Amino acid sequence: MTVRLEDDVGNRLDQLVPVTRRSKSYLASEAIRDFVDTNEWQIREIQTALKEADAGDFASNEDLAALDSKWRGEPPV
Repeated sequence: MTVRLEDDVGNRLDQLVPVTRRSKSYLASEAIRDFVDTNEWQIREIQTALKEADAGDFASNEDLAALDSKWRGEPPV
């Protein structure tokens, strides 16, 4: 697999190599792994939320009011 990087990103990666004592390949692999992990998690969460919405599993108006009060620092309703 070949990856083309913008000059700025490539230069920044070059600067990380000696500091981290890791190869460019290792750093790129870790970055891709983090990207894939994050996107897989996000897609799973979206799919779960869509299933909940399709099932009508929503917060009640009372739940939303309590959450709003909590974040405003107001006493519970």
